[in-house]
Amino acid sequence: MHTSVDFERHLLRLFYGWLFFIPLILFFHLYSIDFHIADYLYLWEGGQWLLRDNVIAKAVFHDGGRVLSESMGVVLIVLTVTAFLKRGLSHWRRPLLYLIAAVTASTVTVSLIKNAISMDCPWDLTRYGGDLPYIGLFEARPSGMPDTACFPAGHASAGYAWVALYFCLALMAPRWKPLGLAVGLGMGLAFGIDQQLRGAHFLSHDLFTLMICWSCSTTLGWLMLRHFSVELESNEPYSSTDYRPTEAPTKYLEKEGE
Repeated sequence: MHTSVDFERHLLRLFYGWLFFIPLILFFHLYSIDFHIADYLYLWEGGQWLLRDNVIAKAVFHDGGRVLSESMGVVLIVLTVTAFLKRGLSHWRRPLLYLIAAVTASTVTVSLIKNAISMDCPWDLTRYGGDLPYIGLFEARPSGMPDTACFPAGHASAGYAWVALYFCLALMAPRWKPLGLAVGLGMGLAFGIDQQLRGAHFLSHDLFTLMICWSCSTTLGWLMLRHFSVELESNEPYSSTDYRPTEAPTKYLEKEGE
């Protein structure tokens, strides 16, 4: 029996998503959408990144958001270990392993790209009070410029990685799958907007992060869960030591009464 989640359809949606996303990013580049948004935020904050060290923006949404995502990861690991220790929860094992793999793959992929590509944060640029000129993603970076790691948005990945909750809950608790999607998107949006207000990222950085996390979650869902069945995972064979008679044999009772 196959899972009720049609991962082939979700892969097709992902393909169409990238077909839409690529021209969207080209539109962002041609019309300087990133700069228009960052200019507005910079001027709104008084010609400086006023919220860069703000208590709520930095301590609550940035530092606290990271702690929240890490705490969710710890809870996830505990639940996975519990599912392996308790046979009655065996049907949760593969979905929880998938969730660990998807969240890890999303955050690690974003981190690897950040460290492979040098892109400056808005607060690094002379346009916004920094010291560096803007160098585009596909432009050659002059020698001597310091390496920076502001693309894609790393902090937003701590939220968007949890869009994988949608697929996990679609299998195990379909009524709750919209909540799973809302958690991932909501955390990603909150973390991403916070970083834009602090001058750490452009909007396109967050959009790239969302696409990477969506791609990891969907692809791993297809690889790990497309043949998953709750019924088959739950019906584990019992060993002879697990057998407990519910009532005594009739013949034995008759002999006892003789």
